[in-house]
Amino acid sequence: MIDDDEDDFFLVNELLQDISPGQYQLEWAPTYALALTEIERRAHDIYLVDYRLGPYTGIDILHHFQQLHYKAPVIMLTGKGDYNIDKEAMMAGASDYLVKGDISADLLERSIRYALDEMNHLRTLAESEKKYYGVFEKAHDLILLADCDKNIIDANPSALRVLQYSKEEIMRMNLKDLFLFEEQCRHFFDQICGEQGSVQTEYNFVNKAGKKLDVLVNAVMLDEAEQIFLCVVQDITEKKKEEQEKQQQQKFVITGRIARVIAHEVRNPLTNILLAVSQFKQEPPDSEDSQLYTDIIERNCIRINQLITELLHSTRMIELHMQPHGVNELTEKALGLAQDRLQLHEVKVEKRLVDPDILVPADAEKVEIALLNIIINAIEAMPPGKGELNIHTARQNGKALIQISDNGIGIPEEMRTKLFDPFFTNKPKGSGLGLTSTQNIIINHKGNIHVDSEPGKGTTFSIMLPVQ
Repeated sequence: MIDDDEDDFFLVNELLQDISPGQYQLEWAPTYALALTEIERRAHDIYLVDYRLGPYTGIDILHHFQQLHYKAPVIMLTGKGDYNIDKEAMMAGASDYLVKGDISADLLERSIRYALDEMNHLRTLAESEKKYYGVFEKAHDLILLADCDKNIIDANPSALRVLQYSKEEIMRMNLKDLFLFEEQCRHFFDQICGEQGSVQTEYNFVNKAGKKLDVLVNAVMLDEAEQIFLCVVQDITEKKKEEQEKQQQQKFVITGRIARVIAHEVRNPLTNILLAVSQFKQEPPDSEDSQLYTDIIERNCIRINQLITELLHSTRMIELHMQPHGVNELTEKALGLAQDRLQLHEVKVEKRLVDPDILVPADAEKVEIALLNIIINAIEAMPPGKGELNIHTARQNGKALIQISDNGIGIPEEMRTKLFDPFFTNKPKGSGLGLTSTQNIIINHKGNIHVDSEPGKGTTFSIMLPVQ
């Protein structure tokens, strides 16, 4: 307590003891000079300051707190109520203002409790602000604060470094200047400032040097009233470049694998053709032998042509006629096409279909062929009379899931990696292009297909398709 009147000190001390004996320890600074010394120690939880301190006032004490940048709760005490003093004290940082003649134990306790609670709250906020400001400053990702008028309000050091602007330059900029393409900028602001209020999309930025940047932008509206939003921007330029290089390597590997498969499959009929031609050259053929050799040549040429045609059909980008269709609808039609085989092999079909049906953009005929290929493989993998085919549809991670499971012989791990390769088959009369074609259809629908299998227990094909 900073007060030059000892009687007031004893009175306040008595009130504190009445509130809760032993809870408060009150120390006294009767002069302005001693008060400054005690304040600089920063050893007290709260300060009770008399407005009149000889030639000084309690406002001078509050100014000293400000000079020290020391934030502590201060309750101003005065001999009589004065609105101007009250206002001045509050503006100088006082937590509360009490008139000595009106102070009761309850009023004093409430004022102290409120002042301490408010200071604890402010300290918590300051610590949180400091922590989050540290994240803002040290984050590797680019962080931008902007508004729906496209003004940039703040940018972290990573943003300044990658975009190559100074803080002063970027604060004068319009956010649209960072977008390489105007339509992308328009899409971004339609999303963040529209009903959605958030964005998670890849865009193209351009830095001060004119370099194109591939970025992933995560933005969320922070203040709807002020239309202020936060953007966390990941620079994925190098990542995209690495992905493209990886895709090119994969294409090279796949191309080499297909070339080896074609060479292997074509070599057999080609050998027969060469042997027949060799016989023509070595022996003058009679009409019967001539007919035999020409039949061999014709038959094997047709076989080569069929192999090449089937390979092209199973791997080319197909033309799709997209319409909204339900995954249950597509699955039921594929089962209908396989009905004769299912009955012939006495396969039991179990269905767990999502309700309501999930619409997906699809070329129904192509997707039904893809599903039919899987169903036929499942039928042929199960023993007649003991087969169980399970069909399951669901919504998963924002996509439509179709699962086709059987209790057949299963697929060994070393075979699963080659399952979608052209001409790979373990069937005596199989072409090895059914699953290649299935994968091609699913990929053309921007979906993916995955296989889980355990020898002796069965196989599950999982297909994920984007929803309508």
